[in-house]
Amino acid sequence: MVEDGILFLNEVDSTNTYMRHLLDGEEESVQEGLMVCTEFQSQGRGQMDNTWESAKGENLLFSLLLYPTFIAPSDMFLISQAVSLGVKDMLNIYCGISGISIKWPNDIYWRDKKIAGILVENFISGHSIESSIVGIGININQKEFLSDAPNPVSVSQISGKEFNVNECAVVVRKAILDRYILLLNAKLDKIRDDFFASLYRREGLFKYRDAAGEFMAEIDDVLPHGILVLRDEDGRRREYAFKEVEFIL
Repeated sequence: MVEDGILFLNEVDSTNTYMRHLLDGEEESVQEGLMVCTEFQSQGRGQMDNTWESAKGENLLFSLLLYPTFIAPSDMFLISQAVSLGVKDMLNIYCGISGISIKWPNDIYWRDKKIAGILVENFISGHSIESSIVGIGININQKEFLSDAPNPVSVSQISGKEFNVNECAVVVRKAILDRYILLLNAKLDKIRDDFFASLYRREGLFKYRDAAGEFMAEIDDVLPHGILVLRDEDGRRREYAFKEVEFIL
């Protein structure tokens, strides 16, 4: 049953896969803004086929459907930026957590620990984005993490409180859609500026690693198509696509 735009499931292999099945053959009948939320994913995915650890019923696991046909494929990174900001808004305002940042391209961090991950799958038709399935995992109430993920943290660990996961789903859906409405209203500079201001390690020199080795640099810019621009100690600009550079924590 769908309540307030959210379909709650007990268990599914992957909410992104489930959403894709809903769309297959009947895209016009699936309303934009639908959220598929589950207590447990048996095959939860992150970026580049990484897995996402989550104890059953303790965290927020969902996919959100968008139809951003007004955004050119070359500007698809705007979707990731808006979604990341929506998650950050929810954690800041509803959960009352300060120190939240966005680790390029779209991981959500609290200090040096990862609190949420985002996987955006865009489906392109011709010269427009036909649909976007936004898969998100947010650590809400989990206290112990057993995988070899290096730096997970949850809302409960930070705040010392537990939250109703279903209520969190309602709040984060609205927060993301509020940011998406800014895109609809062509407030693109607002999204880009807020994203840059929210970046993890936005100010100062930090250690990074690329194919040539380790180096010190600061974040100089994020280009409209999502390329990260670093400026190293010698003042040279270095441009990186996703997975071409590593943040050394």
